[in-house]
Amino acid sequence: MAQRFQQVGSRAGKTLGGFRTFILRGNVVDLAVGIVIGVAFTSVVTGLVKDFITPLFGLFGGFDFSTWKFTVQKSVFAPGDFVNSLISFLIVAAAIYFFVVQPVNTLTSRFKPHEVPAEPAPTRDCPYCLSNVPAAATRCAFCTSPLPPPAPVQPVQQR
Repeated sequence: MAQRFQQVGSRAGKTLGGFRTFILRGNVVDLAVGIVIGVAFTSVVTGLVKDFITPLFGLFGGFDFSTWKFTVQKSVFAPGDFVNSLISFLIVAAAIYFFVVQPVNTLTSRFKPHEVPAEPAPTRDCPYCLSNVPAAATRCAFCTSPLPPPAPVQPVQQR
């Protein structure tokens, strides 16, 4: 019985060791930090929109989104809160795009090795349907007709 408990403990240790390795990988930690910073940034932007930007709209239009509410049969709808949330989302999305996505794309394209375009594979025309097929094909991919063997390549003579 003791040996069985030892085997179970050994398997549990391996499982937890794998979990520890997974958690301590750089990608998971980076993702967790990014989420925490994103939540904090979102709350800052939400406060900015609620306390600063929305009242500015009120200065110019005489309207405050945060107080915009209407009632239908004892149900209160607050489209002003939705407008504030929408403005917050657009600001967060723009900040992420301009301060994260665009710089990362620029760095990636700057350090990406330039690819040499591959030479296209030799092709020939099917004598039955006149479609373009690979030179080594034995059947046409379009009309399924058997193709004659490809013509042998003539070596180029140097002078």
